[in-house]
Amino acid sequence: MSTESGSPLARPALHAMQAPLGLVLIVDDVPDNLAVLHDALDEAGYTVLVATDGATALQRALQAEPDIVLLDAVMPGLDGFEVARRLKAGPETAHIPIIFMTGLTDTEHVLAAFEAGGVDYVTKPIRAAEVIARMGVHMRGARQARQARNALDAYGHATIAVRLVGLESAGLLNDGARLVWQTPLARRWLPAYFDIAPPDAAADRVPAPLLAWLQGAVAQPEHKPLSVARGARQLVCTLQGRTSDEDWLVVLREVSDAATVEATMLALRLTLRESEVLYWVVKGKTNRDIGDILGTSPATVKKHLERIFEKLGVETRTAAAAVAVQKVRELKAG
Repeated sequence: MSTESGSPLARPALHAMQAPLGLVLIVDDVPDNLAVLHDALDEAGYTVLVATDGATALQRALQAEPDIVLLDAVMPGLDGFEVARRLKAGPETAHIPIIFMTGLTDTEHVLAAFEAGGVDYVTKPIRAAEVIARMGVHMRGARQARQARNALDAYGHATIAVRLVGLESAGLLNDGARLVWQTPLARRWLPAYFDIAPPDAAADRVPAPLLAWLQGAVAQPEHKPLSVARGARQLVCTLQGRTSDEDWLVVLREVSDAATVEATMLALRLTLRESEVLYWVVKGKTNRDIGDILGTSPATVKKHLERIFEKLGVETRTAAAAVAVQKVRELKAG
């Protein structure tokens, strides 16, 4: 029996040596349908996950973040339309393209598939070659978009996309606003700077201060970037415009003067918290502002200032700030 590279016997070995073309999640409540597609995609070189119900599909999509989802439209319990809506509502899964598999060809069902977040649909009985061809197109587009977003992370600029549903020109609070997607770096920064705790940290809601700023930035193109401080670090949010899906794109970058705070602490023999307080005094912040930034009360800030004044031999905020500025200049000059 021949074992040349073109023979059927040799193909599985070749696929085993090649890198997978992508991770595919197939969702269908009929095992026979799953088996046919699974075998075809596996033979083509894809890594395949399967789910036989909507709840399992959501769980596996969140855990594995597949490159594409092939989703049966009609299933008992949680149907494909609802699964798609939930996938698109989650910032971790919103970027995943969804191809619906359906025997329903009525216009209303096709529209429902697209409205739920699908990028395409194929009709049953499924033809594996057609599915693979359509998958390739949508996976390439999604991969390019993801690479572009992640590239910003690599350069220290995180990105989020926010959908403002029915935003009025007056800029009223928009309860329908949600995070459509966010890069991994943004997923770390948002909870840290906006005090979002689980389970809200994984939700698609936009932090209230960020939403209020975004509404103002949308209404006034010259609106200033939003700056949120934590210790000696600041998160600067800048509106970049709209995506092709009409979502608002916001770029986040972190600015840190941690090195200055640490050097000032050592040079002036302050504690870390005292050095942080002095840093914000130099920036012109009030005790209330500093308390908000450092997560403490104005009274506690006042006590830190009293100790700072004593250590520096000064009596006023202005004098303390002058000592700090002079010391920083000397450190930089040295």
